[in-house]
Amino acid sequence: MNLNKILKNAFLVILMGLIVTACATKKSVKTTTTTTETGSSTTKAAETQKADPIEKLDALMQGDVYIGSDTVGELASGVPDRVFFATNETILTTASRETLRKQAAWLRQNSDVTVVVEGHADERGTREYNLALGERRANAAKDYLMTYGVSSDRIKVLSYGKERPVDSGSNPLSWSKNRRSVTVKAN
Repeated sequence: MNLNKILKNAFLVILMGLIVTACATKKSVKTTTTTTETGSSTTKAAETQKADPIEKLDALMQGDVYIGSDTVGELASGVPDRVFFATNETILTTASRETLRKQAAWLRQNSDVTVVVEGHADERGTREYNLALGERRANAAKDYLMTYGVSSDRIKVLSYGKERPVDSGSNPLSWSKNRRSVTVKAN
């Protein structure tokens, strides 16, 4: 009787595990097309994969931080002008720190240039909250630039909050593009 219950429970656990695993796998559709021209032995093989919108989103976002480059401008040649943040965060990501190091190096070489660091937020939240969040983001970028030798006199901070979105959509990708800090030449 006890052995029967144990075997039954073990079977149910294994069965549920298989069902969950089967539901969690991503399906990729591959088709192979072969064409043959008459009179020659030319064979052409083409593989196509079904495009998955979630995979496209994953390619542009890491967690909820935008990692794409379609909205990124340049402060100077080879120096990106913006960094991106997670929702309600002012913590700089590894990619953001790398971008700011490039900006700092360029600013140290061009000591006559002053910049404005603009802080931005996505559309969610109140106007006041997003203005304060944008200012904290801009200050996080400014502080990082200062740790790499850029004088605070050369950096001004300005927050736009949610007032200047780069993408006006109402979806996670659009929001991630709008959570940013942009460094702009002031002179």
